[in-house]
Amino acid sequence: MTDRPQGKVDDHRRKWDVDEYEQLARERVEEEEGIWEAASSSKRKDAVPKRDLLKPRSYKVDLDSKLGKSQVITKTTPSSQLGGYYCNVCDCIVKDSINFLDHINGKKHQRNLGMSMKVERSSLDQVKKRFELNKRKEEEKKAEYNFDERIKELKEEEERQRAYQKEKKKKRKTPESIDIDDEMNAIMGFSGFKKTKN
Repeated sequence: MTDRPQGKVDDHRRKWDVDEYEQLARERVEEEEGIWEAASSSKRKDAVPKRDLLKPRSYKVDLDSKLGKSQVITKTTPSSQLGGYYCNVCDCIVKDSINFLDHINGKKHQRNLGMSMKVERSSLDQVKKRFELNKRKEEEKKAEYNFDERIKELKEEEERQRAYQKEKKKKRKTPESIDIDDEMNAIMGFSGFKKTKN
């Protein structure tokens, strides 16, 4: 009834030659690698500038100069004087101090300064020198700290505090000088309330 040949399995799926397609994939990968190598050797090396390693800032970031100040902004106001923090390297304005710090420490700003985000790797000798420097600084601080002077300063501070408290207490106890008519006090019956203690 069926016109199928005897011995063949009824399979409607197409069979793929795995070895042939693996060979094609290898050839394609090798060809792509050759193209990338050629492009990177000719164009990429010339196009990408050599960037310096990340360095610490040599200036203090001024975040407090505009704090609590109001400013009138018009259409003709230059972009550096608009509201917010202005970055003259990237020519952009950031609205608050946290975002300004994020921008300054960010990749875009560092690239505009000519630095990559890579940090110079420290050698063992550099780390040892840094530890020695910090140790010396700590010893200098300890040498500068004089126990007797510190006790003397604390006693002086206590005396000033006691004198201030005494003065404050005196001011509370002494009534302010109010001009009250004695006759009026006698008429109203206040004459018996005068202080006799000093």
